[in-house]
Amino acid sequence: MDGAIAGFDLNRIGPAFIDDPYPTLHRLRRESPVHENPDGSVLLTRYADIQKVYQSRAMLSDKTEVFGAKFGDCPLGHHHTTSLVFNDPPYHTTVRRLISGAFTPRKLAEFEPLIDQIVDRLLDRLDDLGSFDMIDDFAKVLPTEIISFMLGIPEDLRPKLRDYSLAILGALDPEVPPDRMAAGNAAVTEFSEILDALITHRRANPGGAGDGEVLEALIFGEHEGRRLTQDELIQNCIFLLNAGHETTTSLVGNAVGTLLDNPGEHRRLIRQPELITTAVEEFLRVESPLQLGNRLAGEDIDLGDRVLTKGTYIHTSIGAANRDPAQFADPDRVDIARTPNRQIAFITGIHVCLGATLARIEGRIAIGKLAARFPGLHGTGPRHRLPLARFRGYTALPVALR
Repeated sequence: MDGAIAGFDLNRIGPAFIDDPYPTLHRLRRESPVHENPDGSVLLTRYADIQKVYQSRAMLSDKTEVFGAKFGDCPLGHHHTTSLVFNDPPYHTTVRRLISGAFTPRKLAEFEPLIDQIVDRLLDRLDDLGSFDMIDDFAKVLPTEIISFMLGIPEDLRPKLRDYSLAILGALDPEVPPDRMAAGNAAVTEFSEILDALITHRRANPGGAGDGEVLEALIFGEHEGRRLTQDELIQNCIFLLNAGHETTTSLVGNAVGTLLDNPGEHRRLIRQPELITTAVEEFLRVESPLQLGNRLAGEDIDLGDRVLTKGTYIHTSIGAANRDPAQFADPDRVDIARTPNRQIAFITGIHVCLGATLARIEGRIAIGKLAARFPGLHGTGPRHRLPLARFRGYTALPVALR
């Protein structure tokens, strides 16, 4: 192992890693698959190791202590220690069951025609534009519309949603500068006030939900006589925004970027639109919107060639796992018909993403219709990546239709 890999520090990555992390992740997997960062945390890059960590109930998601040290007493700290994703059973079990009422098969069936309508309307607008930014004009508008319907957010507030999401999620990076921390706290505060008013109104006016709205189910849903408190509702609605918005935006944006970089697969999807389901799985694998996860070892865990002791803070590289040659043949090659494809973009175990099915529906409809309607889609200028380690996507992706 040479000095560059031996000295790799996840807390000190730069723009080159953000732009293309995969060469470094491949080297880490080969030379230092259980890599210790200078702060004592461990970065895992092998698919099998990450699967084992995610499927172990002894690997903890509760971040009360870690986030207490990172955020202190502030809105970000309160949000991230109250919402579903950073908690463990029994609280996680109760809240997940309460929220899952918003993602029943019946509710998901309601979403599909709604998504169809939104996508068709957006594609009509793109046709009029001719050239545009794929992120601003399509990829981020789609989940904004869907999340807005789900939470009953008025149209005038919808343009703010991605800024809220990026500000809150950006504070989860290993290293967060003060300005990003301030932006995250402001986003939690402002969005909490909006949600508090919406929830209070819906609580006082039940039965007035529009198509696709789940707020009523969240407010009045019960599990063993337990309902979500007002604060839990607010924080978990913020979580639903973050979980459903940024990942869908990046799924669509990354898919388009991948097709433009692989014109043979782009033509293949146009010729064989029935491949859209496996294509979405491949887009999730090769450019996973969520690149990094975390767990705290609640007990020792044996990874075969290394035992991680209780108390070890673990970073799971989803991006590396989804390109592990031990799991995926020729992992850097894009194959929109790849089967099997057991990618873990949505995590696995008890924290598997609640909205995974909805995200797949959104991706299948949006990417499939985009490819079919605009076969001449091509890039027109430089792309810009999100300046984040934990989440992978674009901030700009200029394209034209003809």
